[in-house]
Amino acid sequence: MRFRASGDDWVELELPWREDLLGEADRQVLASGPIISLMDMASGLCIWTRKQKFEAIATLDLRVDYQRPARERAAVIGRAECYKLTRSAAFVRGVAHDGDPDDPVANIAGVFMSINAEARRVPQ
Repeated sequence: MRFRASGDDWVELELPWREDLLGEADRQVLASGPIISLMDMASGLCIWTRKQKFEAIATLDLRVDYQRPARERAAVIGRAECYKLTRSAAFVRGVAHDGDPDDPVANIAGVFMSINAEARRVPQ
């Protein structure tokens, strides 16, 4: 994976095409598993970017609407945005595409939990 860009609440990563990441031997298309991992990583990074600090987080739910295979021998770009933060949860949405964000490979929506004592503390 490669870092491409970021803003206050979003991150964009790139998963270059690699032969060892193919889904089927007879097609030159990235498998869906590495694309899902790309989006999970972009999601975590956009949360840390929005919080402006690193803290342990866990993926609670990552919905992936896989719409089509990536094009042959194409890199996949993953962009994720953290659109809401609470004391213990972060909400993310994003898109994976192979060059045209309007023709996505997949869309994602996820919920992540902070794993730190302060986030889990119950107010007295």
